Amino acid sequence: MNILLTGGTGLIGQQLCRHWLDQGHRLTVWSRRPEQVGKLCGAGVRGIAELQDHGDAPLDAVVNLAGAPIADRPWTASRRAQLWGSRITLTEHLLAWLEHREQRPAVLISGSAVGWYGDGGERELTEASRPVKEDFASQLCIAWEETAQRAEALGIRVVLVRTGLVLSAGGGFLSRLRLPFKLGLGGPIGDGRQWMPWIHIDDEIALIDFLLQRDDASGPYNACAPEPVRNREFARRLGRALHRPAFMPLPAVVLKAGLGELSTLLLGGQRARPVRALAAGFTFRFNDVQSALDDLSTRL
Repeated sequence: MNILLTGGTGLIGQQLCRHWLDQGHRLTVWSRRPEQVGKLCGAGVRGIAELQDHGDAPLDAVVNLAGAPIADRPWTASRRAQLWGSRITLTEHLLAWLEHREQRPAVLISGSAVGWYGDGGERELTEASRPVKEDFASQLCIAWEETAQRAEALGIRVVLVRTGLVLSAGGGFLSRLRLPFKLGLGGPIGDGRQWMPWIHIDDEIALIDFLLQRDDASGPYNACAPEPVRNREFARRLGRALHRPAFMPLPAVVLKAGLGELSTLLLGGQRARPVRALAAGFTFRFNDVQSALDDLSTRL
């Protein structure tokens, strides 16, 4: 299969490339730094700086994961514009290019996040749920998905992957917690009652591959383990996996003062479940967070 990826040099993209290379697929990554693609994604992956560089080569699938990290810094006006441009504007550019191609891919798998629902409180959220509270992160995901869905008018099947917190030893969420927890300074965020939808990196890769292979897959899928946990429980279990205490809370007032609206990502949450993935027959390797953290702990 000929696959084009955006965001291929990111945490999920790199793992996808290596997984699909092993399966014999032909991969191209659209990147601002195409010269680094081979090193980061695998020697067999082609990097291009412009979509036009892809030429008229056959294209079976597009996987659109590009997007500046949402939690790296406070949401100033300039940062909001960057987050919007790296998702919505980039996807619009991608669709304009696809529209002018004579041969189009059968499927577009486009990234999103469980933040699409906003802060869900105690409500259980499935793919049939509507947004609960539209904060900036929710609005960003809604616009991203709506933009990607325009590909259906081009005869392209669209799959939307609403990813939770990805647990990986190679970066992402856990990399930020590693040092404070190893120093014995880890603990719950705020009151610790907020729900955390999480997914092991191996299950994230397996689910995207599963959706790529299914001709009947379309629409949104929650990419999170069947058993979400509250933040307090997650902190306790991460401490157990690292053999460290986890009782130092991070007060909500400190987060709000330092991060502004970005703090809503940490103080809110989603009790999301992967109803559609399970109904389609996908099997999660890591269903409970302790088994996922134990698997990763030796590499943290």
